[in-house]
Amino acid sequence: GPAKAAVLASGFTGMVSGSSIANIVTTGTFTIPLMKKVGYPATKAAAVEVAASTDGQIAPPIMGAAAFIIAEYVNVPYVAVVKAAAIPAFASYVALLYITHIEASKLGLRGLHKSELPRLKETLLSGLHFLIPIGILLHELIILRHSPDKSAFISILWLFGVIILKDIYDNLRSRGPIVSALKKSCFTIFDGMSSGARNMVSVAVACASAGIIVGVVNMGIGGMITQIVEQLSGGNIYLMLIITAIASLLIGMGLPTTATYIVMASLTAPIIVNVGGANGFIVPLMAAHLFCFYFGILADDTPPVGLASYAAAALAHSDPIPTGIQGFMYDIRTAIIPFMFIFNSDLILHNINSWPLGILIFVMACIGSCAFASATQGWFITKNKWYDVFPLLGVTIIMFRPGLLASLLSLPNKYLAYLAGLLLWAGIFYLQKFRTRSTATA
Repeated sequence: GPAKAAVLASGFTGMVSGSSIANIVTTGTFTIPLMKKVGYPATKAAAVEVAASTDGQIAPPIMGAAAFIIAEYVNVPYVAVVKAAAIPAFASYVALLYITHIEASKLGLRGLHKSELPRLKETLLSGLHFLIPIGILLHELIILRHSPDKSAFISILWLFGVIILKDIYDNLRSRGPIVSALKKSCFTIFDGMSSGARNMVSVAVACASAGIIVGVVNMGIGGMITQIVEQLSGGNIYLMLIITAIASLLIGMGLPTTATYIVMASLTAPIIVNVGGANGFIVPLMAAHLFCFYFGILADDTPPVGLASYAAAALAHSDPIPTGIQGFMYDIRTAIIPFMFIFNSDLILHNINSWPLGILIFVMACIGSCAFASATQGWFITKNKWYDVFPLLGVTIIMFRPGLLASLLSLPNKYLAYLAGLLLWAGIFYLQKFRTRSTATA
């Protein structure tokens, strides 16, 4: 019901907003009260909004404007960044939609009555024109391969045209003068440019500050940080990733999306590449940068800071600390994905150029994310028994790292391991279904 709508609304808004807090304030003002209206507790309603808004920053095609900066730092085309970020982000969103379904099942909630729902056609037509500039932006970037600056400039011109035509159309329908429509359009455009300039101040300051960090790192402190992490981890790849993740969480607290990535790319991403390479574990540069970016973004809903949790809690009239904890519990499935694509670069479509194979990896990643959500939320078809958790975690590992099982069983093709994961998943499904029927007949 409303929770799924909140996830979708926050996801689409988060792609372009550049700040999870701004996203919450924009969409949470109507999604949180709606969730509370159908029966969600205030803490859970706020936590769903926090998780959805935070994940919006990692969703392509724009990733809160970080996609363009990632392309510059990693020195790859913008399309390559979108391709790499697609499966992890959308698999995470599928799992979040599933989590909202689990919560509704636990609470026995139903959606809104038909009479309370707005008409789909009228709702779409009322705001469909706002998608035109975004479509133009994607066409300029992906199809025409223009630079981000030129693409953004052309999209803004289209946006001006859309605003003017919309106001003229509304005035003609109400038989008002065109002059007043043009006047209204000018004020709207001026307000938008003013708001954009104010929002850019924090980004510009962050970029300038990050330039200092980059300079310091290039002077030698980067090598010192790498040595410290290598000594702390003892050369253990798993421990090194955990230390880097914690460092990214701490550094990312309170920073907007673009600033988060710039700092992560300067301080923590080189650690993964250098320490991994020194111990014979080659990590793709894109995977290392996305790993640090993910954890920098997750700082927004990680207590005790978790600024996004405070914003959502204020709207829901809930306690920010429990809201942050609940939001992080929802986002655990996002936190495991970076570890998975470090060890399985198929998830970021590294050297994958086949559409059927890419779709297969995406579907299996979605199943893995949902299985992990079931394990951590304690619910699949019905409430989990303690022994249901282990096979669900097994499904998660198989779907995210099929090569692990394939090497253990000496399978000729690692993708055959997906069959074992599907069989295990189906087994848990029918076991819980049988248990539900037995309880109902008892």
